[in-house]
Amino acid sequence: MAYSISAAVLHELSAPFRLETLALEEPADDEILIRIVSAGICHTDIKVSKGYASVPLPVVLGHEGAGVVEQTGKSVTTVAPGDHVLLTFDSCGDCLQCNARHPAYCDNGQTLSFSCLGRHSPSSLTLNGERVYGSFFGQSSFASHVISNERNTVKVDKDLPLEKLGPLGCGFQTGAGAILNVLQPAAGQSLAIFGGGNLGLSAVMAAVMSKLDPIIVVDNNTDRLAMALNLGASHVIDAGKEAQVVAQINRITGNRGVNYSLDTTNIPALVRQAFESLANRGSCIHSGGGGKDLTFPGSHLLHGRSVQGVIQGDSDPQVFIPQLLDYYRKGLFPFDKLLSVYPLAQINRAVADMTAGQVIKPVLQMP
Repeated sequence: MAYSISAAVLHELSAPFRLETLALEEPADDEILIRIVSAGICHTDIKVSKGYASVPLPVVLGHEGAGVVEQTGKSVTTVAPGDHVLLTFDSCGDCLQCNARHPAYCDNGQTLSFSCLGRHSPSSLTLNGERVYGSFFGQSSFASHVISNERNTVKVDKDLPLEKLGPLGCGFQTGAGAILNVLQPAAGQSLAIFGGGNLGLSAVMAAVMSKLDPIIVVDNNTDRLAMALNLGASHVIDAGKEAQVVAQINRITGNRGVNYSLDTTNIPALVRQAFESLANRGSCIHSGGGGKDLTFPGSHLLHGRSVQGVIQGDSDPQVFIPQLLDYYRKGLFPFDKLLSVYPLAQINRAVADMTAGQVIKPVLQMP
């Protein structure tokens, strides 16, 4: 039996998404059919739509979905029809990294995220009998319904607002996880964040919870700098007006530099600034999407400084997402301040607004 669903389909690179009616096959024994309520748009979706990772076309993207379980395969035990769930990246569950509880570094993660074939090839989506690729990050949530796996499906309490939760599956867990899971800083240590988008601002919230001081945010968008201050950053630097960003960070820290820096921009010159702003024995986290060559001054590296790449905040979603939701309930992680809502039919406008820096995190509401 196939289900008729609505989905935003990318037919050509750098082309607009087109709303289509697709056929979706019913879930296999180890799969879950989910009615999507909302889905965040991530910069990775936009990069992929322009050619990053060479995903096959036509394809349904989206990897920050939240919704309600409608059907489960007979071997599924962790969720049941009617459960509210949040979707995140998929992982195999069998490799060395998954067994060490680092599923963000799953040995099969790239294939599960970007092959768009799913665990049971071929793709479960068709348009007029022709294949449409899906299972992007194990979900393809720019759609009214998706097929997922237990590994990337996190059950959440029914009193939580599904229309807001999707971005916790990638962007917000990435920024917060870089602080809480990777750096695990002591109170009173200093942090500079390069980029005030959803990753950077979720890192601000995590840094405030960790009682870091100072918390410095660097961006050239005045609205985002204002939001950083609203969320608890102690200092902001407008990179559009301040040419000497590293010197300004040194002034703020009494010429010591920061204990930690986080780059979310993937702009090589800014990644270098993030590294050069470090104090002795400082650590720079690069979580801006990768794909570009980076260079660092060797003399600066020698003083105990380090650079580390991070995917998905090194999160175990089944553990970390419930933690973030608990922080949200307590008012410590107000991620909903960063959301802007669009109907699925306005996906192209949402992408344009995000690309132009007019919104921080667009969230699509499904019909």
